[in-house]
Amino acid sequence: MKLARLSGAVAAVALTIGLTAACGNGGADAGPAAPVSTDEDITLSFAWWGNDDRAEKYEKAIDLFEEDHPNVTVQTQFQAWDDYWTARSTEAAGSALPDVVQMDAGYVRQYGATGQLAELDGQVGVNLDVDGVDDTALASGQIEGTTYAVPVSLNTQSIIYNAKLLKELGVEPPAEGYGWDDLISWFADVAEAGAKHDPQVYPIGDMTGNSPWFLQWLVQQGRAPFTDDGQIAFTKDDVQAWADLWAPLRDAQVFFPAKRAAQLEPKTGLNSREVVAEANWDTLMPNYVAELGSDDLQLLPIPTGDDGKKMYWHSGVMLSASASSSHPDAAAALIDFMTNDPRVGEIFGTSKGVPATQAQKDAMALEDGSPDSRLIAYEDAAKDDVTEPAPVPVEGYGEIEAEMARLSEEVQYGKLTEDQFVDQWFAYVQDTVKQS
Repeated sequence: MKLARLSGAVAAVALTIGLTAACGNGGADAGPAAPVSTDEDITLSFAWWGNDDRAEKYEKAIDLFEEDHPNVTVQTQFQAWDDYWTARSTEAAGSALPDVVQMDAGYVRQYGATGQLAELDGQVGVNLDVDGVDDTALASGQIEGTTYAVPVSLNTQSIIYNAKLLKELGVEPPAEGYGWDDLISWFADVAEAGAKHDPQVYPIGDMTGNSPWFLQWLVQQGRAPFTDDGQIAFTKDDVQAWADLWAPLRDAQVFFPAKRAAQLEPKTGLNSREVVAEANWDTLMPNYVAELGSDDLQLLPIPTGDDGKKMYWHSGVMLSASASSSHPDAAAALIDFMTNDPRVGEIFGTSKGVPATQAQKDAMALEDGSPDSRLIAYEDAAKDDVTEPAPVPVEGYGEIEAEMARLSEEVQYGKLTEDQFVDQWFAYVQDTVKQS
């Protein structure tokens, strides 16, 4: 029987106490990997962020894993995003993370470089198979060549746009292979046509504070955003160039007003039909379709840089093992199961992103023309443009990303100039990374 689900601070305290007592090796060398023992009862703890729907899917998958490993019991817990990382931080302070943890690319360095996560390379070929995961995607879970997290789902940055609304405005989407100048011209054309629409329609929200697009733009300029040892590699001039890119649209008041966006919350301009497009992860498209209540959304890739798209896979969901786990072999086997077993793909579909392995994608039951099938087709078409390894963010990246968005909003409200945005955000980045 699985452990009753816990939440919030109670989960953090309870699990920390239990695991501190149970995990005797404290992150010490567990020795070479060996096939999972069948001669002893093994209990693994597994934590993830998500809602009840994700929990139900995980429980179904775990039931199958336990059927395959009758001597292994998996105890589970989950929290909402913010509570999840609060709980992990509390556990990490006592070197007592759960045996298996759902990991995000933005936290790999924070937990991997500090000795909290197990090095998984020794498990490859024994309890863990990563042959089906794209090498550039695997890079997002590696620090200086050592694997600390395995991607189980992938996504890319994209433009999610309302094709029906765009047609109403009489504007065509950008042609294949379009560049950044083409994108800006397209936004201007949409704004001009949208001004005559009732109600007024805008092309997109202000892009200045969109950190994932800033990182992707840097890569297209041939600039690595971060160094291998966890420092920032971009300069203040890079931030200035990024802000300057969007200045003409901002000055012409082309972007969706921040005040109106706040009035609509928790809805967005896209699912309220007041905005044609949103720059976001491609895997959000099916969710937006559900919120919009009609299947009018399509996907565009990011613009092409001077040397091509130079895209990279982002690992939407990753799995890691705790360095303090008493059962590293079984923890690796659970990660392998969640990454590769076709039945897991059938259970989850695209609910936590497009599966990282073909075996799981093939197991999904997709209706022709459905949002999920279009998402899979979009990522299949993007494969040739994915040429770069995913940058591993610096420690504190979550705070840096949030501050970029906050300061950008201050610009939109007229409280900061563009130059002040650049000065303040870059100073914040330097201070935050230095503290990390």
